Amino acid sequence: MKYEEMGLKTGKTLMLLPGTCCDYQTNFANVLPKLSEKYHLICVNYDGFDGGDEIFPDMITVTEKIEKYIIEKHGGKIDGAIGSSLGSSFVGQLVQRRNVHIDHAIFGSPDLDQSGKFSAWLQSKMVVPLLTSFTKSEKKQQKTKEKLKNIFLMSDELADQFMACFSKFKPESIKNEYYTDLITYLEDDINVKHTKAHFIYANKMGEKYLKRYKKYFHDPDIREFDMQHEQWLFGEEKYALLVLTVIDEFMEMPV
Repeated sequence: MKYEEMGLKTGKTLMLLPGTCCDYQTNFANVLPKLSEKYHLICVNYDGFDGGDEIFPDMITVTEKIEKYIIEKHGGKIDGAIGSSLGSSFVGQLVQRRNVHIDHAIFGSPDLDQSGKFSAWLQSKMVVPLLTSFTKSEKKQQKTKEKLKNIFLMSDELADQFMACFSKFKPESIKNEYYTDLITYLEDDINVKHTKAHFIYANKMGEKYLKRYKKYFHDPDIREFDMQHEQWLFGEEKYALLVLTVIDEFMEMPV
């Protein structure tokens, strides 16, 4: 596990938790400069995705390590945490477990999928090879790159960086991350005093995800955007500016 703290030393603390098969440098590249101007950032790279030799173990073990860091370095409390996609599962666990306190739990258009062990195993057996196969030939790389550009409106540079994640990390870490995310459950109607759950809802994902947000968290603050999953992080700047404005609103709300 690696943690890097940067940004405004006197600003509110905001933890950044990257998504599936990503490091924070790639996941939050488009928004790090803006966020650094206003917040004291705690950027996290998980075991298996931090450039070290460790393999990603499971969601709970990594959650425990994040909790330990918050307790030791920040007295057990931070002002906010934002998770990109799978990173939102960590945000949910940190809130649900109540071992540390987060004022503003921000969920970046997550799917929050959950399933039984057999289904999760089957999905990981099917999906992980697909996630890594496109790196094996130039033709597949170019085809995937065009899809990323068309769906998320990624630039050439960002598409290249994003695809590189799937070749620089070990398949075992990717498989463990994908599988254990599916079998690590959230409770229904999570309600922690002085913690507010905020959701960035990308409506092009579909309404079933909106229902999940309302199911798992009590009275969540949901902001709807006409965009694809995490398009604010990987698409045109206009999406990032809209969501960054809302994040500022979240972080100023009383809890």
